[in-house]
Amino acid sequence: MNRKIGFLAAALAVTAVSFPAVAAAQSHGGHGTGHGMASGQPGQPGQPGEVKRTIDIAIGDNYFEPENIEVKPGETVRFRIENRGAFVHEFNIGTPALHAEHQKEMQMMVDHGVLMPDRINHQAMQGGGHGMNHDIPNSILLEPGKTGEIIWRFGSGGEPEIACNVPGHYDSGMSIRVMMGH
Repeated sequence: MNRKIGFLAAALAVTAVSFPAVAAAQSHGGHGTGHGMASGQPGQPGQPGEVKRTIDIAIGDNYFEPENIEVKPGETVRFRIENRGAFVHEFNIGTPALHAEHQKEMQMMVDHGVLMPDRINHQAMQGGGHGMNHDIPNSILLEPGKTGEIIWRFGSGGEPEIACNVPGHYDSGMSIRVMMGH
């Protein structure tokens, strides 16, 4: 219960301070801030023909389900993701260090009116010259009720975790522990 209260407080704080723009737009899934994948990424995009298993992920307003997954180095996994929450959420495969860097970019999206609590302002994302075309292969940004997928081939290095980097969400515990099996 404390996690939920903390998450809602963080979401309300971000909403009150950072969301002046209003727009009605539908998410098609992918997002990116115009940056390439950082070095140290725990894997790489996978190909559909390489998929050995599919993992369904449900996102709520303060959780991922399941909370833990196990993968093998070299394994290619299809993630089918559904946002069941009332807020926009992200599914991002990275390391804690990469998530920390990406959170700064996500805050910039909030500051420029691209990312709002319950929707993405696609017009602001495309215009304004802020380079906020959030299309990166290890990440998907989903509005409430939307679904998407990522195919990912896990490497053997790094400390992989899956997280929501929307401001305040990661801090509230929105992450999936990825355990590397043998």
